[in-house]
This record gives sequence, C-alpha cells and structure tokens, in this order.
Amino acid sequence: MRITVLGSGTSSGVPTIGCSCATCLSDDPHDKRLRTSIWIEAGTTSIVVDTSNDFRAQCLRANIKALDAVLYTHHHFDHIAGFDDIRAFNFAQRRPMAIYAMPETIQNLRRIFEYAFRGNEPRESSAPVVVVHEILDDAFDISGVQLQPLELRHGRMRVNGYRCGSFAYCTDCNAISERARELLHGIDVLILDGLRYSPHPTHLTIDQAVELAQSIGARQTYLTHIAHDVRHVEAQERLPAGVALAYDGLVIELPDPQGI
Repeated sequence: MRITVLGSGTSSGVPTIGCSCATCLSDDPHDKRLRTSIWIEAGTTSIVVDTSNDFRAQCLRANIKALDAVLYTHHHFDHIAGFDDIRAFNFAQRRPMAIYAMPETIQNLRRIFEYAFRGNEPRESSAPVVVVHEILDDAFDISGVQLQPLELRHGRMRVNGYRCGSFAYCTDCNAISERARELLHGIDVLILDGLRYSPHPTHLTIDQAVELAQSIGARQTYLTHIAHDVRHVEAQERLPAGVALAYDGLVIELPDPQGI
C-alpha cells in the first residue's frame, strides 16, 4: 500500500494570500502546502480522501490517472471544493465515480453541487456523475480494500477519520472518540491533524497532537492541516522521535492491508 500526501495545508493553503510572514515567503518546498488530501493505492485500488480546492492540481502533480472512489471526511469547503473535477475521471474512465461519506456530508454535497444530483431530471452535460454510498460507523469495502470509519470531533461537528490496515488518517479534529482510540491503538502509521502551536477551538495544536499520538502508541505519526504559522524545518527540530510534519508529495509505503 502506498499513501501519497496530496496536500498538507490548512484551509487557506500556504503561502496564504496577502501574507508576508517567514513561512509564506520561504523558499523551502516543504513550506508550500496545498489543501489537505491524500491518495491511497492498495494493490490495483486507487482512492482519494477529500476533493480539496486544489484537487485538479494535486491529481496532475501526482499523476493520478484512475480512481475507484472518493472518501469524504466532512463537508467543510476546503475538503469538497474540488468535487466538480470528478468529472474528469468520469470522462477518462467512462463510468460514474463512487463516493463515500456520512449522511450530513452527502446532504451538503447535494445542496452545494445540486446540479450533479438531479435524479431523473435533465442534468448539466458537464456535471460529475457519482454513485453515493452513505457510511457512518461500520467498516466497508472498496474493491477488496477494507476501511474502518473513525469518529472524530471538529468542534461540535463530527468528522470521519479512516483506518486502512496498519494506516490511519485523522484530519480536522480537536478530539477523538473512545472507540476511535481503541481502533487506533498501536497503529503503525498515523496522519493526524496538527494545525499550529497556538490553541484553536476546532483543531489539535502540534503539542496536543504529539500527546495524542503517543497515548495511542502510533509507531510513526505525520502531522497535517498545517497553518502558515509553522516553518517546516523549525518544527521538525522540536518534534520527538516518531513524529514528523507531513508535506506535499510525501510517500508512505506499507504492506497491503489484510483487514482490520
């Protein structure tokens, strides 16, 4: 299994429009962060988690030519804004795209991208064509790859994380459920929200993320959804062994999942 970090940045991306802070002016490619998303390849199965504002650019940069499914974590716009670009895969693959999401996320996709969800009514010829799969707590299967949803809290909102074999992805959260803790215990590789060092009402700080990862017993943790407050090289020097900042283009190799 291969996990590619397509984007590791917060909702405004890094550099941020109009900002002249040290991170936004940095020449370090690790400080250039598109909006948060990952690509999972397991055997012949190809899955993207979230279609960010930068989805098209991310697919081109990572050379993603085929997708079996899109998973959604929640409906905040930086995680769904690229939904319309699913149609490129409709054209290339000549079939609908399977999407998996919680009921609230599906409801908001239908509201925001209503032109793609008109049922038997006339549709825009350029609208994405999708097959919707509603998920919540139960494990599910995509082309032989088993995934387990994880209940996370993003302020008052529920967000879905996902475990796939020895890997888990938990973005946009400031707390996780006890059940999620159990499912994550001893995980090999965890990608976890770690916005910045200063407090935020709906995101883990970097220090909180480190503490959570250590309490779970993750062998290796990568922090994502990183704000422009954080310089990559400086933060790396402060992090303990077993924890690192994710960055755009990071590739993680693991054995193919055999179940959960």
